[in-house]
This record gives sequence, C-alpha cells and structure tokens, in this order.
Amino acid sequence: MGCSATLLPTPPHLRRHSTSPFPPSPHLNRRNLLFLSTTLTFPSTISTSVAAPPPSPDTTITERVFLDFSICPNYFTNRNLGDDLSNCADSEPIGRLVLGLYGNLVPITVSNFKAMCTGSSGSTYKGTLVQKIFPGQFFMAGRQGRRDKGEVKPPLKLIRNVESIESKAFLLEHSRAGVVSLPLSENDDDDDLKLNPNYHNVEFLITTGPGPCPQLDSKNIVFGTVLEGLDIVTTIAAIPTYKPSENIRQYNDFAELIGDGRAKTARAIWNKPLKTVYISDCGELKVAKPTLSPSLP
Repeated sequence: MGCSATLLPTPPHLRRHSTSPFPPSPHLNRRNLLFLSTTLTFPSTISTSVAAPPPSPDTTITERVFLDFSICPNYFTNRNLGDDLSNCADSEPIGRLVLGLYGNLVPITVSNFKAMCTGSSGSTYKGTLVQKIFPGQFFMAGRQGRRDKGEVKPPLKLIRNVESIESKAFLLEHSRAGVVSLPLSENDDDDDLKLNPNYHNVEFLITTGPGPCPQLDSKNIVFGTVLEGLDIVTTIAAIPTYKPSENIRQYNDFAELIGDGRAKTARAIWNKPLKTVYISDCGELKVAKPTLSPSLP
C-alpha cells in the first residue's frame, strides 16, 4: 500500500510579500522569446554619412570678348560725343580688357552681352560712357538713353532674360577685382525705360578691388571675369569722380523725404567720373580654343 504526499498551500502569514512598487515581470519562456525575435527589428548598421554638398557653379569660360576704353578730352565742352564719336577725334586710349564669359552658367545673360559687344543686338556698347565709378568697389557702363550723349541705344534684338528669377544665377560672389556682373539692384536706367515691355537690361559692372563687394552678392548676376587688363581696371577706378558735400547730401535727403523729384535727378551726377571715359571699341575674340576650365570664381 503506497503513500502519496499532498502539498498544502502556504499559510498567508508565511507568504513573502514583495516590496517593489512595480508589478511582477511576466515569465518569459522559449515561445515568448521566439516570438520577440521574429517581431523586433534592429538596424544592422548606424549611418554616419553626411549629405553631399551641392555642385559648384559651372564657371567654364565659353566666350571671350574685348572692350577698349579711352578718354574724350573735349566732351565737357559741348556734352556731345557726336555720331560715331566724331567729336572725339583726339581721344586718349586707356587700354583693352579681355573678358571671359560663363556661358554654361547663365547662357542668356552671356548671349545678350556678347550681342551688345558685336552689335548684332541692333545696338552696341561702342561709343558709350562709363557712367559711374565707385572708388574701391566697381564701375558701371551700358546705361540706356540718348546715343549722342554717350548712352546706349535701347536694343531690340535680344532674348528675354528670365535668368533674373533663377536662383542658380546668383550663386557666384563679387569676391575680388575683375568680376563682371549684370546689375539688378544697382541698375540706374530711367523708370520710363524699365516700364517698356520691350526693355532689356544691358548695363554691366566690373569690380575694381582691392577687396570684395559683398553688398552686391545675391542681388546681381555674375557672368564673367577679366582675363586680361586688370591694370586697366585699376586705371579707370583711379579716375576722380564727383562727390557731393555733406550739406548737399543732407539737402538731397530732405528733398527725397518730402517727395521732391529733383532729388533723384541731382543724385544722377553723383559718382560720375570727372573725365569722359568711354568704350571706344568692342567685339568678340575668336580663339582656337574658346573654352577654359572652371578654375576662376
């Protein structure tokens, strides 16, 4: 006759009570572990890669043009250059600039500038004035207006420039002397011209150094660089300009404040060179290898 042992329940007063504030952990058996291993996923590797920087602007030089600069000594006598510079028979040459243009980056801007240099636009820079010089910064040319006053005849055969609203056109900076740029914020053509539906902006500026011009960045379109003739740029930059006195500046500021239209007219002569600097010739340079690698900013 066998004996069997019966386990009696532990009396309540002998049971061990847990002092932990948390509920007891669930019991994990092999089936639970297998389930967790098939439902949980873990990254195999931790990515430490950084996003690649955007590509640099394409500054390959695709076109070359030249601008010859001279001084007209007798312009201030009659304020008229005449037809085909007939009133500047005794002009004094300054020298030639050779410009390289970034045709891959801003093809429309480059095409229009080249057309103005060759005359295929129905207009030309030849015989037109350098209208403003800002010492230590840049000089400007190509203002439109009366041809006999040394201003550019409004061109009719140019492509509508839509690059002025493209972000890539504003990537390059005015970081040194010799940067060629299409002025948008600095454009000083008359408002009547700008309101014409056939208006084309053909002004241009060239930085003179010695330092950068950060105030021009992101507001104007850099489309080329001076390849030869930086000494000519320095010579033009050194030409004296008209600078108003402090009293005149204050009167002008007040006139502008009260809406006097003569204030803008008076400011038109500020920073004008006191010598008549003009573009005596311009055109395209034909070379065996027109393109240069993008080594220039």
